Amino acid sequence: MSCTNPDSSTQDAYLSAAIDAAHVGGRVLQDWIGRFSVREKSRANLVTEADEASQTAIVQTLKNRFPQHGFLGEENLNERDATTEVFWIIDPLDGTSNYVHGFPYYAVSIGLWVRDHIEVGVIFDPTRNETFAATFGKGATLNGQPIRTSGENKLTSAMGMASLPVATDRENPAVKRFLNALPKLQTVQRSGSAALNLAYVASGRIDCFWSSSLHPWDVAAGALLVAESGGTITKLDGSTFDIFVPDLLSAATTLLGQQLVTALG
Repeated sequence: MSCTNPDSSTQDAYLSAAIDAAHVGGRVLQDWIGRFSVREKSRANLVTEADEASQTAIVQTLKNRFPQHGFLGEENLNERDATTEVFWIIDPLDGTSNYVHGFPYYAVSIGLWVRDHIEVGVIFDPTRNETFAATFGKGATLNGQPIRTSGENKLTSAMGMASLPVATDRENPAVKRFLNALPKLQTVQRSGSAALNLAYVASGRIDCFWSSSLHPWDVAAGALLVAESGGTITKLDGSTFDIFVPDLLSAATTLLGQQLVTALG
């Protein structure tokens, strides 16, 4: 499928569709609360009927508007091939363990890949009715209002978030990075939702987030949010970020990101 760079009206249509689809998915998640069952994809890697129902609803919403687009999603969704230049990247429930335990820190994440970059990204938190949205080259918003990162430059004043692999052990390099960071940042947390962590970096609620265990659907929308809100996204060694490689370091500023590269070891 051939592709040209979308014009402003097309970008707006993409963003509107992503927001609508994220809200549809969020409503499905809330509707399933209290009546879903849980199974493991792998040790401690959970999935529920809610994940699958949300993804189905999101895909149908987007297909109704863009039947020619491809799809890539967490729940065994891969409707694309080597020639597909435009496809939606969907996480219908980022933070499944939180959702299962009734901990209100989970979200729907939707990004649109166009040729070589993410064109739009939306993260919807249905528990707070917060919609984080970004369009390539046009900035980022929260419920329609512009957002920026905190601008934090000082490691010892920074609040950081980290993702650790599920069912990990103390010898995992990700655990060692977490421990390396503890004495160097003001505080370091593990929240269970990469999408919301990235949205919170973008909106200035936290200052940095890193991981080496994420998938494209975890980060597609959030990486664009951070970039469009003035933050920085790299690999853990400071090199160029690639959403298809599980290696991410996001920070409110370039200077803070550079300090983190050293601090995480």
